[in-house]
Amino acid sequence: MAHSCQHGDSACSGGKAHADKDEDRLVHEQLRRIGHKLLVMSGKGGVGKSSVAAGLAIALAQRGFRVGLLDVDLHGPSIPKILGVQGSFHVDDQKRLVPHALTENLHVVSIQLLLDNPDAAVIWRGPVKHGVIKQFIAEVHWGDLDYLIVDCPPGTGDEPLSIAQTIPDVHAVVVTTPQEIALQDVRKSINFCRRAHVPILGLVENMSALVCPHCGKEVPLFGAGGGRKTAERMHVHFLGNLPFDLRVVEAGDAGTTLGLVQSENGSYANALNALTAEVIQRCSPPADFQDQEIRREESEEKTAMEPNVLRIAVPTAEGRLCNHFGHCEKFVLIDVRGSEIQNRTEVTPPPHEPGLLPRWLADHGVGMVIAGGMGRRAIGLFEERGIRVLTGAPTDDPQNLVRRYLEGTLECGANVCDH
Repeated sequence: MAHSCQHGDSACSGGKAHADKDEDRLVHEQLRRIGHKLLVMSGKGGVGKSSVAAGLAIALAQRGFRVGLLDVDLHGPSIPKILGVQGSFHVDDQKRLVPHALTENLHVVSIQLLLDNPDAAVIWRGPVKHGVIKQFIAEVHWGDLDYLIVDCPPGTGDEPLSIAQTIPDVHAVVVTTPQEIALQDVRKSINFCRRAHVPILGLVENMSALVCPHCGKEVPLFGAGGGRKTAERMHVHFLGNLPFDLRVVEAGDAGTTLGLVQSENGSYANALNALTAEVIQRCSPPADFQDQEIRREESEEKTAMEPNVLRIAVPTAEGRLCNHFGHCEKFVLIDVRGSEIQNRTEVTPPPHEPGLLPRWLADHGVGMVIAGGMGRRAIGLFEERGIRVLTGAPTDDPQNLVRRYLEGTLECGANVCDH
């Protein structure tokens, strides 16, 4: 629909900017109420990505977690068919879309539920798709969730990129099958995640083997072990594999996947339960990390009341500066006001993923990093987040380094990790 404006271009652009800010605010408010956000993606179609997303969502909900399943495969949505979801959305009193409640703990949103004709083709360009995906987060009443599972179309196009831009703390679950043509495409997905700074939770090998319903013997229809080998080669965690099960195919066609997963106790259920347990473990920080988060929140509240405080991070190993910041044991966070050191805390970094630490340290309120060595790409990522990087620092106690920096006596040499 054409837009006619009587107020001039500046008024229109100002109104659009205001609307964009309102939507960004709504997105931020919604995401704060969601614990873990998982982007299920694949390099090519036909690997059972949507079945994996649906199975994982059901299994998490069965364990008592509050789960949202968001289908952003705008051109070929499969989730409603797989789960037997029909009808359209309801709207609450605040004019927000209410997700379809598949079970008490599992709620579903898909573009399919907005179409009058399920066979209608959605013909949209990238900017329109990006806007719709933001609306699916901002204008849907998700409520409080433990997990949001996002099912993306195959490939590395608009939809996964929009999710990466809209959900800053999303983690990717990459799905593949064992044969080489699928593995070739999944390597592209892994490289996409690294370029888009999306941490990879892990790789899932789907259709790993056909389990004979008569003798129970496994038949490697598409080869064997390719997913695990690719995970090792690409330095990605291997989450597990799921067998090729004809009942899963039949349930997806009949829309009875929920019933199958809830009642099945064979090889597929065992594999799905193992995969779900691995996902939960990877998503849940250890107890000491949770304690650090509590201390961090308390420290951030104090910092928020004192706007002139600078938080400096120093990567350490055995209590002294670690030359390779990406593989350090801990980060020491030192709060400085003026020329005085006010507070010192230690935090354990998450498992190393390219592009993760700049985001993680920014979330901790860090404004400066003192390091021995750091690659140029990592320095650029820190600078994009407004974090200054000082490299070439000597191996010493972090507090001594910060004190010498404040005194102007810290002598730094060459960047020992300039690559």
